[in-house]
Amino acid sequence: MKFTLKDYQRDAVRDSLVNLRKARRFWHNENDKSAFSLTAVTGAGKTVMAAAAFEALFHGDDEFNFDADPGAVVIWFSDDPALNEQTRFRLMEASDRINYNDMVVVEHPFSRRKFQAGKIYFLNTQKFGKKSLLVRGFDDKGGLFEAAPDAQAYTLWDTIQNTIEDPDLTLYLVLDEAHRGMGSSTASSEAAKSTIVQRLINGSAGVKGIPVVWGISATVERFDNAIANAGHHVKLPNVVVDSAKVQESGLIKDDIILGVPDEAGDFDTVWVRRAADRLREVTDAWAEYAKQQETAREVVPLMVFQVPNTPDPNEVGRWLDTLFSRYPELPIDSVAHVFGEHTTQRFGQHQVHYIEPQRVQESTWVRVLIAKDAISTGWDCPRAEVMVSFRAASDKTHITQLLGRMVRTPLARRIPGNERLNSVECLLPKFNTNTVRDVVNTLFKGDDTSPPSGRILVNPVEMKPNPAASTAVWEVFEALPSQTRPQKGARPARRLTALAQELVDDGILDGAVRKAHAALHAVLDKFQTENAEKIKNKRNAVLVVDGKAVVASLKNKAMTFNEFWEEADVAVIDDAYRRAARIFSPDVSRTYVEYLADKVTDREEDAEEYLEAIMEARVTVAGLGLVMEVQDYFDAEADKLAKAWLAEYTQQIKTLKDERKEAYRQIAEMSTEPQDVDLVRPENKFEMTKAREGEKETDLPVWKHHLLCDENGNYPAQLNHWETTVFEIETKREGFAFWYRNPQYTGQSSLGIAYVEAEQYKIVRPDFLFFAEQDGEMIVDLVDPHGLHLADALPKLKGLALYAEHHPDAYRRIESVAEVKGKLRVLDLKRQDVRNAIAVAENAESLFSSNFAGYYQ
Repeated sequence: MKFTLKDYQRDAVRDSLVNLRKARRFWHNENDKSAFSLTAVTGAGKTVMAAAAFEALFHGDDEFNFDADPGAVVIWFSDDPALNEQTRFRLMEASDRINYNDMVVVEHPFSRRKFQAGKIYFLNTQKFGKKSLLVRGFDDKGGLFEAAPDAQAYTLWDTIQNTIEDPDLTLYLVLDEAHRGMGSSTASSEAAKSTIVQRLINGSAGVKGIPVVWGISATVERFDNAIANAGHHVKLPNVVVDSAKVQESGLIKDDIILGVPDEAGDFDTVWVRRAADRLREVTDAWAEYAKQQETAREVVPLMVFQVPNTPDPNEVGRWLDTLFSRYPELPIDSVAHVFGEHTTQRFGQHQVHYIEPQRVQESTWVRVLIAKDAISTGWDCPRAEVMVSFRAASDKTHITQLLGRMVRTPLARRIPGNERLNSVECLLPKFNTNTVRDVVNTLFKGDDTSPPSGRILVNPVEMKPNPAASTAVWEVFEALPSQTRPQKGARPARRLTALAQELVDDGILDGAVRKAHAALHAVLDKFQTENAEKIKNKRNAVLVVDGKAVVASLKNKAMTFNEFWEEADVAVIDDAYRRAARIFSPDVSRTYVEYLADKVTDREEDAEEYLEAIMEARVTVAGLGLVMEVQDYFDAEADKLAKAWLAEYTQQIKTLKDERKEAYRQIAEMSTEPQDVDLVRPENKFEMTKAREGEKETDLPVWKHHLLCDENGNYPAQLNHWETTVFEIETKREGFAFWYRNPQYTGQSSLGIAYVEAEQYKIVRPDFLFFAEQDGEMIVDLVDPHGLHLADALPKLKGLALYAEHHPDAYRRIESVAEVKGKLRVLDLKRQDVRNAIAVAENAESLFSSNFAGYYQ
């Protein structure tokens, strides 16, 4: 893979491959067909996950412990040729092991008796239509009824049938946007796809159903129901990606900002001017960011004009006139449309050309895109930052669908501390504060194209750093240790070698990769010395198969295998070596084999002797891998060196640009234990100023001395009664200066602390940080009002206690506050006896009621 998979992507690929392995076995051993789905929210990187799975399917993968299927054939099916082309490009972009020639777009003339193993064939609904030359002549009631077209000896259905019947091949059907075509829609195109897809799955007219069906979509309920109703497939466990982890990854935007009128009326041009201002602001912000980061990779923001299905051309023309009047720097020819008509449209005095949706992202000359409804399923444009929709309030579905195509972050990462660049803005002039809740509800509920988790804000106000806060306050803030959520299945050796490569790339540590490998070789040497007898026995076990020894001499060109074929015995050694390589990583295993061989022979002087030494070294590595204790020992040493390097080079890493710092941040997260990362000073933050309950709207309370505030020094926040009490007590303490309400969502300006619940790591975000001056220094108190009614109260408390134990000097006080029988009680987490009590507790409320707690005052 050209991309490093996120942890949730790696987990999804692993689970998908487990299903694909089972499905292949079911088909070839028991003649059973199988189906399962991969469900992931918009922006999760479903195509990247599919690319990783295809690489393993065709070529095998040691990390996933997956052996290649030499007879694998993949059909990628969607209902849109343009979408297929976009997917093909993304697969090429993501994979370094799937060749361009291995991805075949099926077009007439295409006449093959069988599909070829190791290839992905792209098909869409239209290829199976009655007018398609690819299937003409095939009777859907029983086979060929007339001569096939010229140059078409086999119809597409013939090819599918022959591929299914070949015992050496396994046909996998991947349904892109699998929810489409699986329902009972009466729309003709949807009904056509439904028929085609169900025939592919279930079989028809003598053509068997495809053996393995993999549905990929944001929602797959209809797909699951169709599979269940078909009754011909073994239903394998669905693979479901946690949307919170996608949000955490930074691949999708944190905020969706909805702008709605405060009063009824026709203010279209007012809202166009506001949209123009937003486009200008975000354009300037991205330009400033590119300048600050000294990068040529500048994001060119796009604005989407969403119009009714039958727009008035003159009205649209007036909107464009208003836009260019407000933003005269915008090129007059920077407008395009994606209407179904595919022809140049005239809007007032403006001639607007058509552009294919999949070309919009790369066509940076397009700054304004005019669209009707959802453009197309599967289309997305990360640089789309602003939308103004002139759809009626009844068209909320079309609005949410289009927003669902705009949630990807332009740089595939979060911009540290800058919520403006981590948000998308949608202006709704035809809505009001009452009807907008329908959009909000739909977005929160989610559907097949709407965005996942994240904040949805209506008419928010931008908060900026409080001008009264000194540099000293922010330095203390940025030094606070936040924590990452550990990754299941993280491999320390891979983490170390990835870190080494980054250190080399940034000129921080010359020869870091070589030094990392040398250190790991020394670790394995030491383990061999300390466990010589065990390793000798394991090494011999590698060379003995069914009680008969393998003897090989490459130097004498004589190989005695005691009644075994040469290939079989070498395969045994290779298999044992590959298993060991999964422990040490293939790269480290390869260099260790070379290191061992170089110690006993000279590769330049005697090539045959060197090859024999290589074979001996591979047997040694295989034997090492069979020693039970080796993995924990090896992983611990690799982890120790990675931590040491991260600590040693922290200051150099901090001076890098954001993109490079993000690479190290991801490496820090590649651990099975929580890792410390610094907080990032927020440059801005959007906050609501009003609360809505049903039809009622009220102003939120405002507070002073927050680290972020509006131009009047106010910060809006809805605090419950015990949060208010905590605020009042803390702000009256001697030396109080500022406070920070820790955001309860993912971001590098939000303090996160890892905790374990049901054997899974999660992140708790304490409510308050209070900054005070003491003895001429700025200090911090962490105070977390703790709800005892929640099931995760005790796990969160245990996570806070462990955090306090590991970071005793970062804070003056670390306290958890909870209400017990109408009184606020406090646990001082810096006390050892309190932490000991928390470690063995079975109930959070009993702790706050015990003598370990005191009254909060």
